Amino acid sequence: MTARRADFASGKGHRDENFPVASKLVAPAYRAPVMAFYRFARAADDVADHPTASRDEKLDGLARMRAGLAGDGAPEAIALAAAIAERGLDAAHANDLLDAFEQDVRVNRYPTWDALIDYCRLSAMPVGRFVLDVHGEDRATWPASDALCAALQIINHLQDCGKDYRSLDRVYLPADLLAATGAHIEELAAPVASPALRATITLMAARTQALLAQSAPFAGMIRDKRLASEVAVIQRLAESLTRRLMARDPLSQRVHHGKGEAASRAAWAVARHWMGRRG
Repeated sequence: MTARRADFASGKGHRDENFPVASKLVAPAYRAPVMAFYRFARAADDVADHPTASRDEKLDGLARMRAGLAGDGAPEAIALAAAIAERGLDAAHANDLLDAFEQDVRVNRYPTWDALIDYCRLSAMPVGRFVLDVHGEDRATWPASDALCAALQIINHLQDCGKDYRSLDRVYLPADLLAATGAHIEELAAPVASPALRATITLMAARTQALLAQSAPFAGMIRDKRLASEVAVIQRLAESLTRRLMARDPLSQRVHHGKGEAASRAAWAVARHWMGRRG
């Protein structure tokens, strides 16, 4: 019997994410559609990541999400479809995201870094593009946004690499990078990362730093001042987490920011952004 939507819900909300989601920096006029997209993404993610639902149950749940975009399916998708129609936005971003969650159900290993980035084109980049479209920003900002969103996705993968393997048998560390350092997938189940696994994580963190170098000008490209401030915060938090991943073992050490630490880093990021913008 197919699991109902309520059975999939993880209880996780936007305040539980590593990075700000439609924070108070975002103008109230834009917050509602961004939150509609987040609730849609959260619901679909809960389906794809459910620890006990079968493959068919997950695909059926995601099919309900896609049907909702057409007006008859999951309530979160119906609500997003209404926000998209009201503002004349592109539904392709939501459909790309569903493609990523379906891939999560079907695919649990990635052979190369390029294959992982291709996954991020579906799982992460549409989020930033949707937010930019909501704000009416120039699509010339998309490449910088894509780099930042891919970096955020990979940071999350690295922080959760042990949990993803143990609970979902899903590995986002590319096979070619594991082979290059002599690491083995089974080492993700250990309480402490081996030197070879740490080397893989460090290598991926270094590549993530390169993505963040590409996205560094992004906040300065955004016309909407409040969105630019939020992007500046996200950029700084991502840079900080990536440095931690270069130095810490996510299997045995805390990588996430505490709430107070995140708030202080956010305030500093906004101040630096506006000092630089004025300069």
